[in-house]
Amino acid sequence: METPLYQIDAFSDRPFSGNPAGVCPLDAWLGDSVMQSIAAENNLPETAFFVKNDDGYDLRWFTPAVEIELCGHATLASAFVIMNYIDSKTPEVVFSTKSGELRVRRENDLFTMDFPSQPAEPCDTPGDLVAGLGINPKEVLKSEDYLVVVEDEADVRTGTPDFERLKRLDLRGIIVTAPGSDADFVSRFFAPGIGINEDPVTGSSHCTLIPYWSKRLGKKKMHALQLSKRGGELFCEMRQDRVLIAGRCALYMKGTITL
Repeated sequence: METPLYQIDAFSDRPFSGNPAGVCPLDAWLGDSVMQSIAAENNLPETAFFVKNDDGYDLRWFTPAVEIELCGHATLASAFVIMNYIDSKTPEVVFSTKSGELRVRRENDLFTMDFPSQPAEPCDTPGDLVAGLGINPKEVLKSEDYLVVVEDEADVRTGTPDFERLKRLDLRGIIVTAPGSDADFVSRFFAPGIGINEDPVTGSSHCTLIPYWSKRLGKKKMHALQLSKRGGELFCEMRQDRVLIAGRCALYMKGTITL
């Protein structure tokens, strides 16, 4: 059996930056263990699989280690594949996922995702969080992930986490964020507990970052940078209980998986 495979660099307009995602269009679902094995073999932060339905596409995401319930950059990459290689006339793609209905709309080279807002609430600071990050946070909150607010961009950029310590935490991942010098805010994202020490660019973390920074800055529309080694650029908007997360994509590779 042969399955198409695209590798897309999301939240970037050129290869070798942004966040790489595998995208596998399917006629019907493969077994869960097979999809997990493909994701492990690809060894990318996430591999997305989708199947056509009556209203759009059913979409699932796998890290090399586990299936996850929400992934931004692989959703962006999946929409890019559909709108460029499967149905180039459609201006919008509707995905059915474990996190509900997700829509992605194309305007020229910018792809905009409509995601649920996940605002963070203040919480106690776990000892492993401070020890694992090696920094003194200004503020710690949590939603799906810990949101760690630090003083300035340099603290985000130069951090060297202890991933074994961070693995002990009870949430999916850790977002570290600060005001940006060339953007409204900057961030990095660590999720060693699900097999991703550092994610290059994380769309889903912005479901928490956008409501936090929108309230703090008093702005609805914001420009964000993720300060991983590969780097990524996101255009953000707060809309009531939803967030809009937009970015560009670049094709790196397309091929065939033989099973």
